[in-house]
Amino acid sequence: MNIGLLQTDDVLPETDIHDILRNDRRRNVIKCLQDRGREVSLRDLAEHIAEIETNESPPPSNIRDSVYVSLHQTHLPKLDDAGIVDYDSDRKTIILRKSARQVDLYMEVVTRYGVTWATYYRALGTISLLSIVLASTNTPLVSAIDPLLWASFFLVVIAVSTLYQFWSRRWLYLQQLL
Repeated sequence: MNIGLLQTDDVLPETDIHDILRNDRRRNVIKCLQDRGREVSLRDLAEHIAEIETNESPPPSNIRDSVYVSLHQTHLPKLDDAGIVDYDSDRKTIILRKSARQVDLYMEVVTRYGVTWATYYRALGTISLLSIVLASTNTPLVSAIDPLLWASFFLVVIAVSTLYQFWSRRWLYLQQLL
């Protein structure tokens, strides 16, 4: 595969996106950079990914070194060539490019508990509607609370959830503004 350097208005072919996302380390690089929202050193990135892979903190030095080498020699140059990150191999720093949004569309947007946001909001809406209907029909226990209070409670939960979702994906929204 020869991805080539993306310009700001170039579109990365879907097959190239799938090739990039096929590897766990490349997906973890993108997620880490999204979470941090700033330039990251190769050493910090390698340590973070090694922690993910080993579930140990700090990770064993041999694993961290292995991750460091594979990122430096394989994964970061590939992501840089694809236009997803800017990798400065001299300074050993990495930052997401705006074009990473193209790849992000193919990464399943899930909560930290493994549920998609769409499923979460659908369940929340269903539970809120059911609670309001049950409160309105004088169902024991549920009707002890006014339906307006149920509706207000669930509106607050939805608002807080939305704010959390925006905060967790702030890199995407901030880059759109720049």
